Amino acid sequence: MTAAIPQTATSIDFELDGVPMQARAGESLLQAAARHGIEIPRLCFKEGYRADGNCRACVVEIDGERALAPSCCRAPRPGMKVRAASERARSAQRMVLELLLADAPEHPRPDDELRRWAQALGARSDRFAAREQPAVDRSHPAIEVSLDACIQCGRCVRACREEQGNDVIGYAGRGDQARIVFDMGDPMGASSCVACGECVQACPTGALSPRLPAHDPHAGKPALGRASDRQVDSLCPFCGVGCQVTYHVHDERIQRVEGRDGPANLSRLCVKGRFGFDYVHSPERLTEPLVRKPGRPKRWQFDRLGADWRDDFRTASWDEALALAGGQLAGIRDTHGRHALAGFGSAKGSNEEAYLFQKLVRTGFGSNNVDHCTRLCHASSVAALLEGVGSGAVSNQVSDALAAECI
Repeated sequence: MTAAIPQTATSIDFELDGVPMQARAGESLLQAAARHGIEIPRLCFKEGYRADGNCRACVVEIDGERALAPSCCRAPRPGMKVRAASERARSAQRMVLELLLADAPEHPRPDDELRRWAQALGARSDRFAAREQPAVDRSHPAIEVSLDACIQCGRCVRACREEQGNDVIGYAGRGDQARIVFDMGDPMGASSCVACGECVQACPTGALSPRLPAHDPHAGKPALGRASDRQVDSLCPFCGVGCQVTYHVHDERIQRVEGRDGPANLSRLCVKGRFGFDYVHSPERLTEPLVRKPGRPKRWQFDRLGADWRDDFRTASWDEALALAGGQLAGIRDTHGRHALAGFGSAKGSNEEAYLFQKLVRTGFGSNNVDHCTRLCHASSVAALLEGVGSGAVSNQVSDALAAECI
């Protein structure tokens, strides 16, 4: 059993590899060391998740104790003397890595944490014989499951159960038959997975990997197979929650999306935010203004354009397109009155864009006929807000509920 990390108000003085340091209230040995710039190997630990201590890659030697202790869930005590780089600790850490390397695939992802720590500690991959590994599961449209890369660190289980509350991923079997399963051992694509992708972001080895989107030249292959050229921090373009994201770009194409720590999402994303970016590279996406050609009237059927949009439209400059649209809207207003016009906003715009849109309708059209798609998809929450607080508008971010006196 490992000692629970106490929540104390004072700092704790201890010693790590002969260096005096202080731990803050609630910190583990591993966290205190990291804050002081000392990295202890770890695989099952992920900042923000409950420490599990099951991989044993972070074991350290503590004076006066017979057994090595997992530093990720061990609390420092005043005067404690810890050695993370002693021969005994390093030997145990390397043993863990070498056992895992024996079953690891030959071509890991570029940011494989197992390979990173193995290289740092000089661990060998040929010390132990490999076991037979299960076949790759590609039943899910967005996630590839390669259990040959799984090290059973449990991060995906905690991500699914404790962070997202979905409880789809679990363990089955005992001993060397232990394995990660989805629901009752179903293929991932047939399970109750909601494709939030929290497990993908938590996985340290690429056993759970996002698949490249439909419009990519290598569609369907794992996105972690190649390193990104650059990373772009941005805001999720879908709903108005305001989730922070990081786009991983290769050859000017988005390969995958990761959640970035922000007040609204705490690094988490939903299925749309994590996997719904294929529209960016869709051949049907408009990249410049189009103006309908003379003699090509609108069809009453609500169907898509023909095989070539050039039959109905021509490209135009922004100045021409804006002048044409503004002139025709003004003509309708002047001819038929201000109530002949209405505006319907989109949740894919920012709050600032929503404000400008309603201002265009109210001051430009002279009408209050403005609505927003959120009123429809969040109709139930709007009704509850009206009944509970008297306003249908959201006044706080979700995390403020943690500070509420009563819910």
